[in-house]
Amino acid sequence: MDASRPGGSGTLAVVAPAEQPKREVPAPQQVLGLDGLRGLAALYVVLFHCWLYTFPGYPRSSAPGWLDPLSFGRLAVVFFLVLSGFSLAIAPARHGWRTAGAGRFLRRRAWRILPPYWAALVMSLVIAWFVVSPSHYGLPTAKSVLVYGLVAQDVFTAPTPNGAFWSIGVESELYLLFPLLLLVRRKFGAAVLVAAVTLPVIAWGMWAPGANPVEGANGLTPHLAPVFVAGMAGAGVVVASERVRRLPWGWLAVLAAAPVAVVGVARGFVWTVNHYFWVDLAVAPAMTMLIVAVATGRSAVIVRFLTARPMRSLGDLSYSLYLIHLPIVMAVIHRVAPHVVGRGLPTFLFTLGVALPVSVLGAWLFARVFELPFKRNRSWRALVAARRS
Repeated sequence: MDASRPGGSGTLAVVAPAEQPKREVPAPQQVLGLDGLRGLAALYVVLFHCWLYTFPGYPRSSAPGWLDPLSFGRLAVVFFLVLSGFSLAIAPARHGWRTAGAGRFLRRRAWRILPPYWAALVMSLVIAWFVVSPSHYGLPTAKSVLVYGLVAQDVFTAPTPNGAFWSIGVESELYLLFPLLLLVRRKFGAAVLVAAVTLPVIAWGMWAPGANPVEGANGLTPHLAPVFVAGMAGAGVVVASERVRRLPWGWLAVLAAAPVAVVGVARGFVWTVNHYFWVDLAVAPAMTMLIVAVATGRSAVIVRFLTARPMRSLGDLSYSLYLIHLPIVMAVIHRVAPHVVGRGLPTFLFTLGVALPVSVLGAWLFARVFELPFKRNRSWRALVAARRS
């Protein structure tokens, strides 16, 4: 849901900088473990969609109760957004909360995010028109091509070619706001930034009618901006004093998550889904602390796991996996499984066995063609030269 992949490259300050591109600004240092977190979140979203479209009736799903842990796909995207804010803010945090300029930042974000997104959009349209209807609102139309091509799906409503694309619209709008958010952080500090973004959202949620939007609806950027800003605030820990960095961030994350988990268990899954507006805000601090624990190396066992080669590889293709997996899952559930297995649990297990590996392999191939070249080369000239060589 990239350096900010759904939402890219953030990865511990003790690691040597990546190879210098031929530009005046040095490449950012990576923080170990963040790509692994991103990869796991993307994998969870795939599992969630396998669950969601196998068992009808969401949120009152007909799935067996033991599959309930797969039902919180929305929170995985919230985690993507927290991680995106954290990853993007690390480099500015190391330079006094300044960037090389808003225009340059936005150009680099567009170069990094849009080419694979547009390629996935074409793929999704083809599958939607000729293989299986997408997950929301029927077949895509010409308006869908325009709205989704302009990444304006959080502003305008149109039949979607890919139900996972809603978060790309949200994240794109947050990129546009990022330079302004950095300015507030630099001038007034983290507390003012968090309060300025979060308090209006809380007020809106308390008094505005219909202020608890469902997953997949547009107009979600104001609601989800606080979780992005929580990640930005957490990035300050990376450059904080050793005393702050040495705090038990992992345990603090557990303590912060415990009340949310207790309320969710007590109220039940349907209540949780119907109150995602508040759950998103409540869980963001715990997610931020978990990311900080990984980034500061306070959870050594977790960091070793996240930096193992399989996790790094999964992180490298996580954006591509997020972009292309849902049409594959839908095709398997609706076009293949009915000819092979029965409905319900057999279809779910069949989908896991087929759609999951196909999605991962497809994401690997997709990333090599449409994502990694743009990640490794920051201009058309560099990309063409790399192709020729």
